[in-house]
Amino acid sequence: MRGPDLPDAAIRTQVPVRLQLPDGYATTALVSSFSGLVDGREHLALRLGTPTPVPLVRPHSECLTGDVFGSQRCDCGPQLREAVERIAAAGGYLLYLRQEGRGIGLYDKLDAYALQDTGLDTYEANLALGHAADERDYTVAAQMLRALGVSTLALLTNNPDKEAQLEQLGVVVAARVSTAMHVSEANARYLSAKARNGHQGLDATRSSGDVSHPVSDPAPPGRSRVRMWPVAPRTPS
Repeated sequence: MRGPDLPDAAIRTQVPVRLQLPDGYATTALVSSFSGLVDGREHLALRLGTPTPVPLVRPHSECLTGDVFGSQRCDCGPQLREAVERIAAAGGYLLYLRQEGRGIGLYDKLDAYALQDTGLDTYEANLALGHAADERDYTVAAQMLRALGVSTLALLTNNPDKEAQLEQLGVVVAARVSTAMHVSEANARYLSAKARNGHQGLDATRSSGDVSHPVSDPAPPGRSRVRMWPVAPRTPS
């Protein structure tokens, strides 16, 4: 499916939400829900800061264990933490995509964890369960961006597949900006597997030549979780 063939999605609801990170960082996001997304799932877009004509955008795949519970098995939580602050500073959008376990779902991801504990890497475990190594599809991300009025962006990712899919879907990627490396003893094998499977910039701590979107310092270990609550409406003066 290419850009002109994308079914239109529409913004369903927008609500300001205060984000409070465990390390003290706080900001406000305008959270959008959508109707008309092709997979029928409840994906969200968080507008952070003041988007520029070429906003910084990160499509972030949901990871309950890393994003919410602070698991160190992957780098998802720290990447989310980094993305929130960097996008808030530069102006842009965080697309929170319900694609747990690279698209295989939460229960199968936990099955994959059990296989990883026997020696398989994260991609081999998905294959052993009868899935593709990576089943994520960014069609909904392109739909969300179109609904938000974004046609050209700077993409915050180390994953060339995100860039390739979005460009095939009609999104202009003006720059690909690397995330920092968030390595720990617990996730070193995981990051090694990602590097072997095409992820780039895992040894980089600076962006790939895009000075308009500087890299902030990585979040401290164990500080990956993000808490959200609605912002109280202002009382008319």
